[in-house]
Amino acid sequence: MVTSEVTPRVESLATSGIQAIPKEYIRPQDELTSIGNIFEEEKKHEGPQIPTIDLKEMDSEDKVVREKCREALKKASVEWGVMHLVNHGISEELMERVKVAGKAFFDQPIEEKEKYANDQASGKIQGYGSKLANNASGQLEWEDYFFHLIFPEDKRNLSIWPKTPSDYIKATSEYAKELRGLATKILSVLSLGLGLEEGRLEKEVGGLEELLLQMKINYYPKCPQPELALGVEAHTDVSALTFILHNMVPGLQLFYEGKWVTAKCVPNSIIMHIGDTIEILSNGKYKSILHRGLVNKERVRISWAVFCEPPKEKIILQPLPEVVSETEPALYPPRTFAQHIHHKLFKKTQEALSKKA
Repeated sequence: MVTSEVTPRVESLATSGIQAIPKEYIRPQDELTSIGNIFEEEKKHEGPQIPTIDLKEMDSEDKVVREKCREALKKASVEWGVMHLVNHGISEELMERVKVAGKAFFDQPIEEKEKYANDQASGKIQGYGSKLANNASGQLEWEDYFFHLIFPEDKRNLSIWPKTPSDYIKATSEYAKELRGLATKILSVLSLGLGLEEGRLEKEVGGLEELLLQMKINYYPKCPQPELALGVEAHTDVSALTFILHNMVPGLQLFYEGKWVTAKCVPNSIIMHIGDTIEILSNGKYKSILHRGLVNKERVRISWAVFCEPPKEKIILQPLPEVVSETEPALYPPRTFAQHIHHKLFKKTQEALSKKA
């Protein structure tokens, strides 16, 4: 059975006029209690808030000013593992072009988008898709997406990139280059924060040749019963770093100190997550935070996530010797990136099966 033909696009479900969502999209009872109205959640000001880090002075000539900026970035990485980056050096105009292009692709009729459909069963993961119910719980998420590798340029497959709109390839390629530069800067600050040489983490995740930037445009249609569904279920990112743009519709929630905290919409910011890869290399000093995406009835939400990932087989991920000691032993066993992904999937499957038992 080819599952990819069976799963309807969430967009076609959303626009079909249904009042109730299919049971595969309804979250388990233990999750439902924590799913609220995202617009009301975003208005709340009490409790912890995701830090906003101003990168303007990250390379300042003034050592004191520079250190203060870097310390704030390090602190947010240790305490939260997620932050809004402002004054990050990527122009508002370029970010807007990326968003306009991505939205224009999704604004096309579904049959146009289907020309770019991926085929997960045969391992063709790049392209237009929706989550398949191949996990043990059989659960689906309220989103469609477009996934493709955007950097290094020699590893791209431009033949599967959207031809419409015409600015898509140019805008996305420029953005990829700028983000790659930003990733280097962030990694160097995080390296210094661990007492390592500036270029160390960059080298450990593959350097310019091997670190892959994978873009996933997440398209969350309006949902008739948002209190029952999730756009993306709770997970941590496997990446080294993840950078996210969005269309200023709230949805992202972070699990911080035992509670779900809603990310505010900060204009011209890029949301950055520390992923599992950096958590492992730092032996847990930097955090990869659990997060999820809520949906709503009123507005389509779109986000542009770029995952900076090490190569699957070439590098062994394990805590760096400099951050391990007798008092702080390694918290993670050595694994390749591929093995880490496989291990997470296996653990999730076991948990889902034990819930059913």
